[in-house]
Amino acid sequence: MTLRDQQINSQMEAVRGLYDGSSYYIETHGCQMNEHDSHKIATLLEEMGFQWAPEEEADFVLLNTCSVRHSAEDKVIGHIGRLKHEKEQRPHLKVGVCGCMMQRDESRNYVLSTFPHVDLVFGTNNIFELPRLLLEMGEKKRAVSITDEYHTFDDQLMIGDRNSVREYVNIMYGCNNFCTYCIVPYTRGRETSRPVGDILEEVKLLGERGVKEIVLLGQNVNSYGKNLQEVVSFPELLRQVHEVPGIERIQFLTSHPKDISRELIDSYGDLPKLASYLHLPVQSGSNDVLKRMNRHYTREQYLEIVAQVRRARPDIALSTDIIVGFPGETEEDFQDTLDLVREVRYDSAFTFLYSRRSGTKADTMEDQIDQDVKNERFQRLLEVVYAIQKEKNEALFGTTQQVLFESVSKKDATRMTGRTSGYKLVHAPYDETALGKIVPVRIEGGNTFSLEGTVLHG
Repeated sequence: MTLRDQQINSQMEAVRGLYDGSSYYIETHGCQMNEHDSHKIATLLEEMGFQWAPEEEADFVLLNTCSVRHSAEDKVIGHIGRLKHEKEQRPHLKVGVCGCMMQRDESRNYVLSTFPHVDLVFGTNNIFELPRLLLEMGEKKRAVSITDEYHTFDDQLMIGDRNSVREYVNIMYGCNNFCTYCIVPYTRGRETSRPVGDILEEVKLLGERGVKEIVLLGQNVNSYGKNLQEVVSFPELLRQVHEVPGIERIQFLTSHPKDISRELIDSYGDLPKLASYLHLPVQSGSNDVLKRMNRHYTREQYLEIVAQVRRARPDIALSTDIIVGFPGETEEDFQDTLDLVREVRYDSAFTFLYSRRSGTKADTMEDQIDQDVKNERFQRLLEVVYAIQKEKNEALFGTTQQVLFESVSKKDATRMTGRTSGYKLVHAPYDETALGKIVPVRIEGGNTFSLEGTVLHG
């Protein structure tokens, strides 16, 4: 055990004594990376004796924030304001704010100067400091810690006692792409890859604990390994993860088209555990817009990647991200996007109205699109996306799909929910023998957003 480990363990023991019997609630905004960070924080809090409770009952409320869109920050600001009134009714309540929003000087300074009832602030690279910060907060001090550089302590501490059947595993942090609309490189920092050995150790432990599916996380997994002393490509990492016992399905997020390799595409034909699913953000179908976005690929190059992937895995499900109303987007540019969606026929798409973010190049561009125009285009895009999505789901009616059932339905205890290899959401009657396993399911119906099926036995 290192001196750092001893120090953190000592701090954790002190927190147990100080906050004995306390409860916590975490509100998570943003992407899967934030969800995974919240999972880490929850694991650490529970190791220190905290117990989960609904927000209105919790002793400690933590907001894990997102900065991708201005609207995401507005929601956080509104939530912090509501917690001020809650704290007036419950003076013992402690309020914390963490995540990407706190990595931005402008956002962090606004929170610190405007909301004196916020007791704790920390950034995306400071989770390992939570025990120390809680001790400071317990001394009725405002605890603040922001670090720009990623530390391995977070991952070493947070392998923890995870017990779900599907888990996220960080393989890298940060981003070097600097798309003109995106704030992530400024909040998550530059790309840093975790060592292969650390990743495999975590995956092996998860496999031993019954995890069936892992999702490898990074802002751009295709550039994994470039900063390691011994350069390891992402496909090489996939092959090593594929050999880990117990793990039955592998996914990854997110794959940048400019860095996707032939080797990675071939992995879909070579690695049976690799899910039949690829999230490949296109953002726009217009070459002019793609250039202004600084995406470093053309429409034609993107379509060729799609064709190659489908040759390697014909049944693959594709999803994407699309931004509507980027500065300077003409009706012709938007039609190019609609045409690309019709040509690719995505199984699902995450669609966004362009949102200005101060500090990005796109925020200073001329020809900002009128909000009414953006809204109208957005609705037209949804009509096309949802129609194709519905047709894709209906094409699965009557087929047998391998589904990993993760949990009992939150809305109906007589049903359970899971995902196919193509990441399709499936509902089925509750079956204790199938929960937590990948089992064959007969798809009998569904709609635009989910499928209905029955578990097949024997």
